[in-house]
Amino acid sequence: MPPTLVGRNGFPLVCEKQPARGARGVVCSNHPLASAAGAEVLLAGGNAVDAAIATLFALTVVEPMMVGLTGGGVCHLRMADGTHAVLDGLSAAPAAATPEMYRPIPGSPPEERETEGKRNAVGALSVAVPAALRGWTHALARHGTWPLADVMEPAIRLASRGFRVTPYLSDCIADAAADLARDADLAARFLPGGSRLEAGTRLVQGAYAETLRAVAQEGPDLLHGGALGRLMAEALARQDGIVTLADLAGVRTLERAPIRGTYRGFEVFGPPPPASAGVHVAQMLNVLEDFDVAAQGFGTVEGLHLVAEVLKMAFADRAVATADPDFVRVPVAMLTSKDYAARRRAMLHMAAAQAWQADPTLTESNCTTHVTVADAAGNIVATTQTINALFGARIAVPGTGLICNNYMHNFDPRPDFALSVAPGKRVYTSMAPTIVLKDGAPRYALGLPGGLRIFPSAFQALLNLIDHAMPLQEALEAPRIWTMGNALELEPAIPDTVAEALAAMGHAVKRVKTIGGGINGIAFEPDGSMTGAACWRADGSVAALGGGLARAGVRFSTEPNTKAPS
Repeated sequence: MPPTLVGRNGFPLVCEKQPARGARGVVCSNHPLASAAGAEVLLAGGNAVDAAIATLFALTVVEPMMVGLTGGGVCHLRMADGTHAVLDGLSAAPAAATPEMYRPIPGSPPEERETEGKRNAVGALSVAVPAALRGWTHALARHGTWPLADVMEPAIRLASRGFRVTPYLSDCIADAAADLARDADLAARFLPGGSRLEAGTRLVQGAYAETLRAVAQEGPDLLHGGALGRLMAEALARQDGIVTLADLAGVRTLERAPIRGTYRGFEVFGPPPPASAGVHVAQMLNVLEDFDVAAQGFGTVEGLHLVAEVLKMAFADRAVATADPDFVRVPVAMLTSKDYAARRRAMLHMAAAQAWQADPTLTESNCTTHVTVADAAGNIVATTQTINALFGARIAVPGTGLICNNYMHNFDPRPDFALSVAPGKRVYTSMAPTIVLKDGAPRYALGLPGGLRIFPSAFQALLNLIDHAMPLQEALEAPRIWTMGNALELEPAIPDTVAEALAAMGHAVKRVKTIGGGINGIAFEPDGSMTGAACWRADGSVAALGGGLARAGVRFSTEPNTKAPS
C-alpha cells in the first residue's frame, strides 16, 4: 500500500508503514521473524509474557547486533488484574570494577565517555555482568504460562535453519566491520571471506542453536554459574576482562514498582531508577501541562523550542540525580512532583538556553531493541533489551554464538560522580517501556531503542498521541528532535524554515538522519481491539491476531442440520 499522507497544522507527515489491528493479541518487535515467533506463541495459547519472551529469544538470532543472552534490560508488565511490575534485569559492574579503571581522554565532553584505547567501549574490559537471561526466565516463571523450552523453540529453529539477512542487518555489519574482523568467531559469522553478509544471504548459526538448546534444557543457571558461564568467564579473562563465574552466579532480577505520572487525565507509567525514563518523562510532562501544546501545533517553531528546553532541563537534572538507587539517593518524589515542575517551568524562556543547570537542591545504548505485546486477556508487556552498542563489546565467547555486551560504557569513566563505576552497581539507562492508562483502562504501550535518545523520543510520541491526537502509526513515525544542552538535532522531515527559525532563537541546529531507534507500540481501543504499529527507523513489524476457535459446541458434520440450536 502507498504511504499515508497526512497533515498536522500544515505540517506534512508521511507514514511509510501501515498499522495492524486485531482482537486476540498484538506482537510488535523490530524484526518480522521475531514478531512471527511471538504470534506463534499467542496463537498456540500462550499469554503476552510467553509471547514476549519467545520474541526476545528470536531477536537474539535475527537481530544479534542489538540483543543477546549476555545483555540486560527492563521489562514493564501490566497484568490482566491491573497490577504493574518493572523487572530490572540490568547489567552491573563486576565485583573487581573500580571507579578508576578507565582513563578518560582529557578535554573530551563528559557525555561522550571517551577513554584511552576505548577500553570501556570495545573489548573484554567493557563487559558488564549480564542479566538478560536471568530476567527473561524470571518473567516467564513468575508471570508466564509456558515452559522455557517451548518459548525458545522458534529461536532454536531460526538459528539452526537460518534466516535471510535484511539490508538493515547487513548495513550494521558494515558499520562494525573493522572491530568484528578482529574477533575470529564474529568474523566467521558476519564477514565470511572478509566481506559483510549481503542482504538476502541465509545466515545459519549452528553453534548458537546448540547453546540455545542447552539453555532450554538446563535453564538460566547454565550461564549464571554453570558450564556456559565458565566458558564466558574464561574467555574474558584471557583478554584481561574482569567478569568472573562468581559475578555470573550472583545475578538476580529485581521487581520494582513503576513511576506513575499524570498528564491531562492520562496516567503514565514508566520504569524507575536506575532507568531514567519514568522519572524524567513524568517531570517533562508536568512542566508542559501548563502550556497549550495542542494549540501550538505539531512541528511549529514555538512547540519544538519548548520541547528542546524541557529536554535540556531533564538531562541537567538526570546527570546528577538518577542512578542505581542502591548507591545514589534519587529524589523521585521531588523530581516527579507538580510543585517541582512549577519551579522549573518558571525558568523557561523564548530564547534558547545554551546550558541548563541541575536544580541546586539536587546532588550529583545506542543499539537496543524493544518488544510490545498484548493478549486478549488484558496482559501487556513492554520490554527494552540490549547488549548496549552495535554488536556490544564486539567480542564473542568462542564456540557458543554468544556476543558480549559493552554495558560498562554506560558508566561515567570519571570517579566521584553519581554515574561513576562501583562494584555491583547497576548501569543507569534511558530505556522507556511505557504504559499509559485512561480512566483506569490501558490506552497505549510503547518503547524503543536509541541510547540517550530513548526517553526523549518516547516523550515526544506521548505528546503526539495525547496533545496532537495523532493515530498511533503517525505518532510513532513523526519526525523527532533531540538535545541535552549542546546541539539541537533535527530529523530531515523538519522543514528548513523551522530549522532556520530555531537557529535564530539561539539553538545550535544540527541535521541528522535519525534520532533514536525504531519505536513500536500498541493502542487499545474501547471495543477491545488493539492496533499495533512500528516506525521506519528499523525493521519493525507487527503481527495482529484475529479470528479464533470455533463457537462452543460446533462440530463438522456431513449430515443435514435438522435441529435448531436451543
